Amino acid sequence: MHESPSVERLLERAVGSLTGPGCPPRLAAAIRHAVLGGGNRLRPRLCLAVAAALRPANLRAAEQAAVAVELLHCASLVHDDLPCFDDAPTRRGRPSVHHAFGEPLAVLAGDALIVAAFDALSTVRAPDGAVAAALAALLARAAGTREGITAGQAWEDEEQIDLDRYHQAKTAALFEAATTMGACAAGDDPERWRELGRRIGRSYQLADDLRDAGGDERTLGKPVGRDAVLGRPNAAHALGPTGAVARLEELLAGVPRTVPECPGRSELLEFLERLLAKFRP
Repeated sequence: MHESPSVERLLERAVGSLTGPGCPPRLAAAIRHAVLGGGNRLRPRLCLAVAAALRPANLRAAEQAAVAVELLHCASLVHDDLPCFDDAPTRRGRPSVHHAFGEPLAVLAGDALIVAAFDALSTVRAPDGAVAAALAALLARAAGTREGITAGQAWEDEEQIDLDRYHQAKTAALFEAATTMGACAAGDDPERWRELGRRIGRSYQLADDLRDAGGDERTLGKPVGRDAVLGRPNAAHALGPTGAVARLEELLAGVPRTVPECPGRSELLEFLERLLAKFRP
């Protein structure tokens, strides 16, 4: 089996291609700032873990899928931090991109990363192109206006917001992309893996809501209490801290049941146990 490079090396390679000769120097620096030097890389790690559990002949398609998911995630963070949205001064323990490079370059860096995410999938090789096309469709769904991260951001501008629908679009969509694209890259039916991504994504957002309501900025590397300041939906406020924790534990307990049968299921369950331990408050 092809041995996959680390997620960081995959991202460094992708960013190197993005910021090579011809890219304006300050835009290149903004892109590097947005992607490299921080982040838990939960989504690309999950994508690769799902693919590896299916025991494909190699992981090259999954590697590009993992890169695409993370580049789109990084783009969403750059845009989410902008003054027109959260106006966040820090991200991952460093100045946010618009604080470090100015708002125009932050907008352009985010846009460039969205394009780069889809471009990463263009390098997936298959005899009929079906794998690359399927991966692009899954990523587009996760980015979209009905149940993707664009919808998640837009719900914040509505007067009435359903908390579950908001969490699904804002956060779970990219975790679904991670599991479904990992499966697709390994030749499996991606829909078998959607519920796993959905449950992990909703768990992550619940944990994030709890941290925003009662966490520490130095530990998290980003501002806390922003949901209350901006009037955004937050499970800890809607359900109370105890209710939010109970809902989180319910979601986490159900994760193993959503892992489909596959050759590497036991190894994947071990990976998920380690990953999800970090979600608990």
